[in-house]
Amino acid sequence: MKRLFAFLTVLMLVSFSAIEAPAADGSGLKITEMAVTTKIARNNPIDAVRRISYRSVPALYCFTRIVNPSGEETPFKHVWYRNGQVSGEQLLQVKGEKWRTWSKKPIDKDSVGKWRVEAQDSEGRLLKAVEFSIH
Repeated sequence: MKRLFAFLTVLMLVSFSAIEAPAADGSGLKITEMAVTTKIARNNPIDAVRRISYRSVPALYCFTRIVNPSGEETPFKHVWYRNGQVSGEQLLQVKGEKWRTWSKKPIDKDSVGKWRVEAQDSEGRLLKAVEFSIH
């Protein structure tokens, strides 16, 4: 009975320590909002694009709202994909505990296709992605 009690005590300690472990991505970044938008106004997206004509606007923006528990300056990037191929990437910085930032992608008639923007940490691990199409 004493062995069973000791085993259960150790098991509970291991379980509780696993709950408090740092995020698997190592950066601790958490994206609370991510959207492709036609415009940023007052540091916020005005809409969320799912499908758009290349004739509508000259560029699109990928807006990202991030929580960074450490508060330390931390890099991450937006990687823009068109039809599964990398079309561009932009290195961005998180400079506080709560941060908003965005990248910009010019569009034209050659931009038609299925798009995805990924937010990746400094190690290239996916934090979040959004998809949309340009016709």
